Amino acid sequence: MTEVVRDPDELFAALARSRFRRRFALGTRERDYFDARGLAKTMGQAQAFIAERLAPAEPFNDGRQTPMRNHPVFVAQHATATCCRRCLARWHHIPAGRALAQAEQRHVLAVIERWLRAQHRPAQRDLFSD
Repeated sequence: MTEVVRDPDELFAALARSRFRRRFALGTRERDYFDARGLAKTMGQAQAFIAERLAPAEPFNDGRQTPMRNHPVFVAQHATATCCRRCLARWHHIPAGRALAQAEQRHVLAVIERWLRAQHRPAQRDLFSD
């Protein structure tokens, strides 16, 4: 089996053209969560979410298994079209109906991490404090 996932640069260019995908951004709650736990812990959670909710051939409640908010990974999944198997097939060229290969799971995690890194904006210093 040859892995033919979409090139990440091409993917992010296409996502930027989607009004629906562009609207996602970390809210205050998700940003605070991400800042408190850091990238490594958040990506560890992402790995578990992907393995449990996306990697099976027929994920439970597919198409509705990823909440829209309350965790930075969930927001990232919707922003990057890694939220369900239908979106993976359409946007990433990863067919539904079979379990995700390890390389495909790594692709999904790399896309989520890239989006999270782009969202991360360190807290700005208060201009009025010394």
